[in-house]
Formats: sequence, structure tokens, C-alpha cells
Amino acid sequence: MRSETPAAPANDSAPGDGLIKAGVILFAVGAVATLVTVAPLFLGTDPFPTVAYTVSMLMGVGFAVAAAGVLRSIAAQRRQARSGSTGPVQAR
Repeated sequence: MRSETPAAPANDSAPGDGLIKAGVILFAVGAVATLVTVAPLFLGTDPFPTVAYTVSMLMGVGFAVAAAGVLRSIAAQRRQARSGSTGPVQAR
């Protein structure tokens, strides 16, 4: 049984994974802020201050950061394919 457990944790992260995770978090924060800033329009209450609308712009920033992570992952996979290495391909 001990031979089945690795001694050191394997590095499962591919290039760009961190950017994708950060982009998803920023996108989620921006989406929630957008819903919060649009709600007063439907509820008939006073609108939120400008800061709330600025935070909702994180949705676009998060999308751009995640897209950069995807492009970085694509570039790393293309480099690996061009080098002809027979190492394991990490599909995510």
C-alpha cells in the first residue's frame, strides 16, 4: 500500500492555470457587482454610487485575464508539441 502513495505531491498545474483561476474569480466578483448595481433599476430605489459601477467592470477584466491564461496554456502546449517531447500531455 505504501508504494501506491507518492512521496511528493505531483505538480498538476499547467502554464496559465493561475491566470485562468484569477480571471474566474475577478469575473465572478464583477458579475455579482453588476447584478447588485442593476437591481435598483428594477426595485425603484436610489442607484448605487459610482464605485459600485467601477467594481462591475471587473467582469471584463476577469474575462481578459482568463483569456490570457488560455493563450498562455495554448502556447505552452504548442511549444511542447514542437519540441517533440514524449512527456505526458496535461489535458484540462
